[in-house]
Amino acid sequence: MSLDTLTLVIATGQGEGLSPLTQHRTKAAVPFGGKYRLIDFTLANCLHSGLRKMLVLTQYKSHSLQKHLRDGWSIFHPELGEFITPVPPQMRDSRDWYAGAFDAIRQNRYLIERSSARYVLVLDGDLVYRMDYAELVRFHQEKGAGVTLGGRALDPGRPAGARPLRVGPEDRLLGDAPRSRASDEGVSREEWVPMGVCLFNKDLLLSALERDEVVLSADAGGAAAILPAMAGPQGAFLYRFGGERGRVTPDRYWCDVADIDAYYAANIALLETDPPLDLYQEGWSILTDQGQYPPARTVPGRSGTEGVFVNSMLAAGAVITGGGVNHSILFPRVRVNDGAIVEDAILFSGVSVAEGACIRRCIIDKDVAVPRGERIGFDPESDRRRFTVSPGGVAVIPKAYRF
Repeated sequence: MSLDTLTLVIATGQGEGLSPLTQHRTKAAVPFGGKYRLIDFTLANCLHSGLRKMLVLTQYKSHSLQKHLRDGWSIFHPELGEFITPVPPQMRDSRDWYAGAFDAIRQNRYLIERSSARYVLVLDGDLVYRMDYAELVRFHQEKGAGVTLGGRALDPGRPAGARPLRVGPEDRLLGDAPRSRASDEGVSREEWVPMGVCLFNKDLLLSALERDEVVLSADAGGAAAILPAMAGPQGAFLYRFGGERGRVTPDRYWCDVADIDAYYAANIALLETDPPLDLYQEGWSILTDQGQYPPARTVPGRSGTEGVFVNSMLAAGAVITGGGVNHSILFPRVRVNDGAIVEDAILFSGVSVAEGACIRRCIIDKDVAVPRGERIGFDPESDRRRFTVSPGGVAVIPKAYRF
């Protein structure tokens, strides 16, 4: 299966809603969950699914992402036909940057043409979920499909974020015909929406890329709507995410951390007794770049106060010296000093919190030194004058901020 499938990971998103976390990095490179980057979840899914021919299409502020791929994902063997290769805009046919996901694929058509693969799997690289893509490929083969779209069930009461799909008998995707009793006969009443996973027969995809109107329609947000017509007689089908197929626990978790509040909530949810995302399944670990740091520890401070952490995540190299950490996520090399209090916070790598500082309900990006006695998260007006504060009241201190 690995030799039959070429994977294109779209990692071009700017992530405007996550600013200032995307001030120095693309969305796919944003840290998540105490040690990972967003792209690690997609790449780990590929690895465990046996798909090891990957092109990562990059564009916006990609240095951090490319460094992460080099340091954390140089695990493939080219002599066995395995690779993970960043592909910024090559400008072979024009001087244009990628104008969208489908255009990024079109600009790299030559890489698809020279691949011996039969299938092309296209994935969004900045979403958080676990999925066995091998089962999607098998489903595609069983159906004799031209296109198979991964879809997730729409949560009742939550906005779709995309137009629900029209699904006919045997999970065949239907076009956007005008709504009527006749046109909806046999259409599933369950609501499913795209989830950033789409498998194409290579020849069919190459044919579609030759038609500019297809590229323009796809990048206008109508990709799912044009798939049935694109697939022709072979048909386009829905693969239902979260079913019993596959080797990964069907926790049915899928998240697009599109803004600061969504990002904060998704991270803090990992601290629940039964978190919605299972990071601990044996045999489905999420790989990442991990520095060779010493174990995390707590030690007494100069005052004799013990370092304490409660219901928190501490990555390697984190040290709590007489401070207190509650319901928070600490990335590698974080320091919390004597008398400091950290609560409901997310601290990226290299953050230090000086003696007596109190911070809560905030996100602090890399290499920020919070000074002695500082207070963040207690005075909203003061926080807004200095930092970005989300609609939900989460203060975000940018990378290397100087107080």
